[in-house]
Amino acid sequence: MKLFQIEEPDGSPTDPDTPGVAIGIDLTGAQAHVAVSVGGNAVIVADRDGFELDLPVPALKAADADWQRLFEGARLRAERALAQPATHAVVAIRKGLIKAERLRTAAEAAGLMLLEIVMPRPFYPENRAACTAAIMAEDLAPRRLAP
Repeated sequence: MKLFQIEEPDGSPTDPDTPGVAIGIDLTGAQAHVAVSVGGNAVIVADRDGFELDLPVPALKAADADWQRLFEGARLRAERALAQPATHAVVAIRKGLIKAERLRTAAEAAGLMLLEIVMPRPFYPENRAACTAAIMAEDLAPRRLAP
């Protein structure tokens, strides 16, 4: 029997304690949008064909489990699209949507650390809040240490 070793593209081993990618999540509409930014250039992340996941934004009085499912879905969408773990997020919400502490608790239960909660201006075009949150997430996320 032969054994083989799976390595990262650069040849370095995977470290589970290394921070993953930071994402932006827009909760200002009826559906959540997820974005990622690299070098200040943000793009909305879509699910792969056949794996589409509906991400409805829960109502104000929704159960904590509904918020956790939303964050789990957002994290899953990003991880499928990027093929790497998502560990941090910045969330854009409407004023008065939900208390910050409930959002943080739900995000942590879903495996995401909330870096910031922002309220975008009401005249933002569709998906702009997700991209803005992604750029902010990229700036605020902990950096990977060089080997």
